[in-house]
Amino acid sequence: MSETEILETHLQELRRGTTVLACLRLLETPGYGYGLLEELGKRGFPTDANTLYPLLRRLEKQGYLTSEWNTDESRPRKFYRTSDAGLRLAGALTDDFRAIAVAIDALPQEK
Repeated sequence: MSETEILETHLQELRRGTTVLACLRLLETPGYGYGLLEELGKRGFPTDANTLYPLLRRLEKQGYLTSEWNTDESRPRKFYRTSDAGLRLAGALTDDFRAIAVAIDALPQEK
C-alpha cells in the first residue's frame, strides 16, 4: 500500500463517525438522500451513496431519524428528519467531538 492509500484509509476511518454527526445536524431541517449527499460534500464531508443510504436506514431503525415520503413531485422522495432522540444524540456527540478536539490540540506536535 502506498503512503497516499494509507493516509486515505485513515482519513476515511476518522470521517466515518463525523458523518453520522453531520447527518443528524443537517437533517434538523428535513432532507432527502441525494440532497443530503450533495450538502455533505459541500460542507467537507465527502460521502458516497453506498455509505449514506445504509447509514440513513440504520439511524432510522435506531430511532434517531424519522422519515416520510413526499409524493408531491413527479418522482417520490423519502425525506428524513432528526428525531428528538437524534437531537439528543447529536448534542452528546457534538460535546464529545469538541472535547476530543481540545484534547488533540493539547497534544505535543512536532513542527
